[in-house]
Amino acid sequence: MSDVPSPEPAESPADRLAGLTSWRSDWSGLRVAVFGLGVTGFSVADTLTELGATVLVVTAKADDERAMLLGVIGAELVEDPDLANPPERLLEFDAELIVVSPGFHYDHPLLRWAELRAIPLWGDVELAWRLRDKVGEPADWITVTGTNGKTTTVQLTATMLAAAGYRAAPCGNIGIPVLDAIRDPQGFDVLVVELSSYQLHWINRNPGGELSPFSSVCLNIADDHLDWHGSFDAYRAAKAKVYDNTQVACVYNRADHATELMVQEAEVIEGARAIGFGLDVPGPSDFGIVDGILCDRAFLEDRFTSAIELTTLEDLREAGLGAPHVVANVLAASALARSYGVEPGVIREVLTAFRLDAHRIELIRIEGGVSWVDDSKATNPHAADASLRAFRSVVWVAGGLLKGVEVEELVKGHTDHLRAVVLIGVDRAQLRDALQRHAPDLPVFEVEADTPAEVMRAAVQFAAEVAQSGDTVLLAPAAASMDQFTDYAERGRRFQEAVNELLGDETDD
Repeated sequence: MSDVPSPEPAESPADRLAGLTSWRSDWSGLRVAVFGLGVTGFSVADTLTELGATVLVVTAKADDERAMLLGVIGAELVEDPDLANPPERLLEFDAELIVVSPGFHYDHPLLRWAELRAIPLWGDVELAWRLRDKVGEPADWITVTGTNGKTTTVQLTATMLAAAGYRAAPCGNIGIPVLDAIRDPQGFDVLVVELSSYQLHWINRNPGGELSPFSSVCLNIADDHLDWHGSFDAYRAAKAKVYDNTQVACVYNRADHATELMVQEAEVIEGARAIGFGLDVPGPSDFGIVDGILCDRAFLEDRFTSAIELTTLEDLREAGLGAPHVVANVLAASALARSYGVEPGVIREVLTAFRLDAHRIELIRIEGGVSWVDDSKATNPHAADASLRAFRSVVWVAGGLLKGVEVEELVKGHTDHLRAVVLIGVDRAQLRDALQRHAPDLPVFEVEADTPAEVMRAAVQFAAEVAQSGDTVLLAPAAASMDQFTDYAERGRRFQEAVNELLGDETDD
């Protein structure tokens, strides 16, 4: 018999991918196709080329600067305005892995092509989770999702953690790709990761890449992005993934029973607790409000008979954080921060100084008793509903791209405190019809204009004609902005410019 040892069996492609769970794993030569070249797609390509992978980026249209930088980092670019079929170069490339940018619809023809050929599909979040040990000890992740309030909650939580002395950073869908955060040379103790339903769709699908957050929250759930997910059930299922494998605290909204059901159904690490938050009186293991005081009844020894004061509604109003939906975000962020050990006094100090982002219920002017408020970030009916509830008498500026969602209940729920409605955007007919059904006598103005500046000038002029002292002119579109504006920020900025143009410089005599 021969003493020559039998050769080791060759590692299968699936085994190789399952074993890629560290920055120090062998990524060299791995053929990866990256779909999309936005902020996320570029961060994926940049990361993979740094690891030594062979990278092909496929996109319908490339930003000139990013296209140039791809050549610098050593990635290849295929630009094809018609991606209904895979480009010839993608077929030749023979990808072992595809990393999908969030903008690619789950049933995009390229993704169907990949699934038929059993090419594994990852998202940027899974890739970042596998590579989180690049800079020393991996940071803990606190994950945040919800139809509305994600960015405010992420910023609040990260600010609270930083004020407590932790090296913390907000990242993910908030604008800083999570791959950039895990590669930051200073390293972090904890990342607060905002996750969209698009990103959540792609997580926890592959061996070796399952996320396990320290704490997690789904703030709320309502119809949104149904054009992407195809149904509310699919949208809800994506959001529910935020709780998978949570280690310490699953934070949920007591006013939104669907989020509690998500927690009950989630597979979590043994010992993880369910922590509720709401604007009512908290029970044991909850955060809530008692006599105008925000309280923690979860993270203290005697939570059955005691509570810890965090701040007051009066203090939040003085800081511009008094709208009910913002107070809910404050409670959720406080729960996440307390789960990580942040002291109540630190939370109070942060809430005294914290200010909301631009275009989030941002007061522009008060003139003649009329308040002008920019909530352009209210890009769906759920967010607009919360915004409308914050004001007693409203001239409502609404409309845009409705993304397949219904507005019937939104309109029906607010007709009693609307002075008038100004409609903008391509999908305004749906809002107009609902207003006709539920408030046929309510004044409704429709803007017919071509440029972003003209749209908002006309909208503001209509609003000014009907607004009375005590009213709020509220831009809360309940719709996306890309039909007439670059994004919600441009829509809000154009609104503010039109208001200031109409009312004149505040310093004028």
